[in-house]
Amino acid sequence: MADKRQMRLGASIRGLGYNISAWLHPDVDPAASEKVQHFATAARIAEEAMFDTVFLADTLAVRSYDDPKGAAARSSNNVELEPITLLAALAMCTKHIGLVATASTSYNEPYHIARKFASIDHISGGRAGWNAVTSWSQQEANNFSREYHFDKDERYERATEFLQVVLGLWNSWDADAFLHDKKRGLFYDESKMHVLNYRGTFFNVRGPLGASRTPQGRPVIFQAGASEHGLNLAGAFADVVYSVPQDMAEAIRGRQVLRAHAEKFGRQADDIKSLPGVQIIVGRSSSEARDKLEYLKTLIDPLQSLASIKRMFGNLLGNDISLDDRVPEVGNTEGKFSTATNTVRRARENGWTVRRLCQEFGMGQQVNLSGTPDEIVSTLVDWFEADACDGFNILPAYLPGNLAEVAEHIVPRLQDRGLFRRRYEGATLRENLGLPRV
Repeated sequence: MADKRQMRLGASIRGLGYNISAWLHPDVDPAASEKVQHFATAARIAEEAMFDTVFLADTLAVRSYDDPKGAAARSSNNVELEPITLLAALAMCTKHIGLVATASTSYNEPYHIARKFASIDHISGGRAGWNAVTSWSQQEANNFSREYHFDKDERYERATEFLQVVLGLWNSWDADAFLHDKKRGLFYDESKMHVLNYRGTFFNVRGPLGASRTPQGRPVIFQAGASEHGLNLAGAFADVVYSVPQDMAEAIRGRQVLRAHAEKFGRQADDIKSLPGVQIIVGRSSSEARDKLEYLKTLIDPLQSLASIKRMFGNLLGNDISLDDRVPEVGNTEGKFSTATNTVRRARENGWTVRRLCQEFGMGQQVNLSGTPDEIVSTLVDWFEADACDGFNILPAYLPGNLAEVAEHIVPRLQDRGLFRRRYEGATLRENLGLPRV
């Protein structure tokens, strides 16, 4: 049983949940996104269930978008704790679970990010992970003294250099560089300190980093993005990739493409773990689960969802469209999010109204599974055994209640099948994910 391939599970604890109107749920504290105890509670639930990671998504701007007018005031995505700061707090109230946060390569400097995540790795005893992303919104550009955002090619070229610099800085010191030899008065062995002296198009960084080699060699690198640019970044650097396939066949194809990109950059096909996003709504019966799912959809404010669609995808739906109109055909989606075309395609294929699109979009772009615990576990196992993924990134509809349901009803059944751990294997995130040592 010990040699059986093990499923990986992450918990994304973004704000109040992945339902765009989660703050309207009667069990959710609308002010919780600025309360450390809210996140600590969710992290403890995930750790008690033996999850591999908790993940904090982030953007560098207020997420609400006021088009249509009035939508912004209906959104809870206005104030949130800064994620790397929050990871430091979560490190002190957890012992085993991996701690992952998003940090942008567009509006940070490599030295800052290298130092911050090295510090989190030291504070947590080797449990830090960095979700390396490029920023994408005009609002973010406007917060960093730019009139216009980087174009896609430029921001991914910058991201590539950014990661090269960060990895170089994390290699500033050999593991045994620090002697702390009081008799000879030597704090470190100077032959085991390495000055980076990176010179590139976007960055000139001397180094070395003001942090020793971290407990797990370096923090684990996560990445998300299904475009060719994103896949190249993942193939070159990522240890784990988040994705949002809409069915198992798409997940299988996506994992095959990801493996090919790993090999393209001289890595082994299995060097990268794939964790598709999934939202789980569990009930004592299938009908109870469906009712819970439909209730969550009724919470979604169509105005807020329309604003989110416009913010992420542009004006795909045109102007002056009614909520009860069918989703229209759309023009060129090139340059939009890689999920944009798929989202509208599904809406057209299923004959959705704009209201239904708003409800579906407002639940998040992941696969939504509803059913009894056994039905849901059967689906998860089918994906896993079909080699569609290495596990799943759980995206709770609302927090902490929906995550607690997964921990209570889904995890024990995976453990009973011998597919998920009953205790953590090692002391570091890298060990628990089954990644090779650095």
